[in-house]
Amino acid sequence: MDDPVNAPRVLITGAAGRIGRCLHRALTGRYPLLRLADRMQVVPLAASEETVQGDLSDPAVADAAVRGIDCIVHLAGVPTEAAWSSILPDNIVGTITLFEAARAAGVRRIVFASSNHAIGYRGAGETVGIDEPVRPDSRYGVSKVFGEALGRMYVDKYAMTVVCLRIGSFREQPEDARQLVTWIGHRDMAELARCAIEAPDPGFAIVYGISANTRARWHGPDAARIGYAPTQDAERWAPQLEALAPPASDPAARFHGGPYAAFEHVPTEGGQKR
Repeated sequence: MDDPVNAPRVLITGAAGRIGRCLHRALTGRYPLLRLADRMQVVPLAASEETVQGDLSDPAVADAAVRGIDCIVHLAGVPTEAAWSSILPDNIVGTITLFEAARAAGVRRIVFASSNHAIGYRGAGETVGIDEPVRPDSRYGVSKVFGEALGRMYVDKYAMTVVCLRIGSFREQPEDARQLVTWIGHRDMAELARCAIEAPDPGFAIVYGISANTRARWHGPDAARIGYAPTQDAERWAPQLEALAPPASDPAARFHGGPYAAFEHVPTEGGQKR
């Protein structure tokens, strides 16, 4: 950072996951302290790193993880659609526990890993911003809507800063036609996290976590407000991926959430209900 004296001490939860490992590699050595928390063991890459192993839905583990931290990047939780028996303790109770531990410890900022599945039941042809009502496509999506609402309250009530990242399809490269719209590459994901950690006083923000895709249909002013300017574009893979799309009648093709919208989807006469 340009100002090492004021550089934040950063905690990454879910550090053993796919995005967590990406951010760990990218942010190693950037901050005076990088603490890595997960249920699984995480191996530090530098002397300035610490690890905490345990379940963050346990208040004692959460308290230990956030102690002395300025900014949390909260990735921990079930990363896909699952039964309520998994979503509730990991994505909802665990997020409450972490936010409350952060508030009690005086943590100034939380970067919350939300998801595009918070708006997954929007029609695939729509361009969607951050002001439209949420329309989750799954139990997983509902948990991300909950986390965004929790963050909004902690900003308003406790004067914290919360940046919610509605992450798209995180891959080294896009793998199907939908991801020509929704993809975020590793380099851009690391840059998005860095901006969310370091942006001066963003208050409450919602940023779509996608690369600079030619076909992108998600937008919002908060990306520029935190200084996020992606450089990758899924379009280079378009020739080999355009054919990898479900039939137009499939809910996976009709909604932004793709296959998440198709899970357990019950058709309604005349299309989607309002």
